[in-house]
Amino acid sequence: MRLSVYFTLSCNLFLASGYNSFSKSMETIGKKQYQVQHGSCSYTFLLPETDNCRSSSSYVSNAVQRDAPLDYDDSVQRLQLLENIMENNTQWLMKVLNQTTRLELQLLEHSLSTNKLERQISDQTNEITKLQEKNSFLEKRVLEMEDKHTLQLKSIKDEKDQLQVLVSRQNSIIEELEKQLVTATVNNSVLQKQQHDLMETVHNLLTMISTPNAAKNNFIAKEEQISFKDCAEAFKSGLTTSGIYTLTVPNTAEEKKAYCDMETGGGGWTIIQRREDGSVDFHRTWKEYKMGFGDPAGEYWLGNEFVSQLTNQKRYVLKIYLKDWEGNEAYSLYDHFYLSGEELKYRIHLKGLTGTAGKISSISQPGNDFSTKDADNDKCICKCSQMLTGGWWFDACGPSNLNGMYYPLRQNNNKFNGIKWYYWKGSGYSLKATTMMIRPADF
Repeated sequence: MRLSVYFTLSCNLFLASGYNSFSKSMETIGKKQYQVQHGSCSYTFLLPETDNCRSSSSYVSNAVQRDAPLDYDDSVQRLQLLENIMENNTQWLMKVLNQTTRLELQLLEHSLSTNKLERQISDQTNEITKLQEKNSFLEKRVLEMEDKHTLQLKSIKDEKDQLQVLVSRQNSIIEELEKQLVTATVNNSVLQKQQHDLMETVHNLLTMISTPNAAKNNFIAKEEQISFKDCAEAFKSGLTTSGIYTLTVPNTAEEKKAYCDMETGGGGWTIIQRREDGSVDFHRTWKEYKMGFGDPAGEYWLGNEFVSQLTNQKRYVLKIYLKDWEGNEAYSLYDHFYLSGEELKYRIHLKGLTGTAGKISSISQPGNDFSTKDADNDKCICKCSQMLTGGWWFDACGPSNLNGMYYPLRQNNNKFNGIKWYYWKGSGYSLKATTMMIRPADF
């Protein structure tokens, strides 16, 4: 007997048509099924029954005996048919197995990719968690720093407010002390003036006793009010005693009282400014500086309009005489001096400097316009006359101001608004006395 083994394959990817074809071929054969599970596929083996095999053998043997040629050919054909079917199903099975293997590999790769992606997602989730924790920590630190800075700013603001209150109180105290100082200075100046007047009276009495002619000249100048163009003209007329003379404003009938120095450098000097004791306030208006103010016997300003009219008639020289608190004296002499008219802000013009009060002029050149507290004509946006006090030919609050605040001894240092002449004593030293005097250059 010839024994043949048949089997079938059942899995998720097995095609229905092939399986059905194989099943129909097996229906005509007696069989016993054996099923084996491998992965996702099930293998079924079909084996002939033992009894059937025997009966078949007997049947074949008997058939051979009866009709051997016919039965043998039929069996061979059946066997050949079964073998062909078996071969086809085997090939189909191999294809299915290959496809299954590829699908299993793809499934494995997909599983590995999925695992890798899950690990990456897990890692990224951990990173995000760490970043969130770090961000929370940083936010907390920022809030803490903001609170700290807020407290610091509040503390600084409180300190600033306290300092402002303190500065305000100190400014009030300083202002009160300055008022007291001014009052004391004025009182002292009054006493000094009284002393000066008394000494001048005594001096005049002594002069009258010792020099009757000079006393007579002085008496004529004072009592009879003889008018002169300037002190040089009075000197040439024979009045050689220093004192107060009456001068006539050029081209007018107006008269001015002026002090004439008939002794210094040959005499004939018309005093246009004098500071000696702080008895006169020099922080005046434009009109006051134009017309003049003060007492010719003491501190005074002759007047810009008169000086402008006088110095534009002929050439005049200007001498500035200075004293410090240590007993030193110095002067600056300009060979040519004149003032422009009011329409040009009484601009000062100077040439030819000599003297002992500095090799450089402390009055800025070329000339500057005159400024007062109510007429700002300087070259600074800060209004020098208001800041430094007094009327003067300020440049940009430059190196001189002989009409500044008068400070007594031991209070005259580090005073930017005092009576200063930079190229002799520096910017912070306030002088004791100053005199500005003019006379014709051909005297």
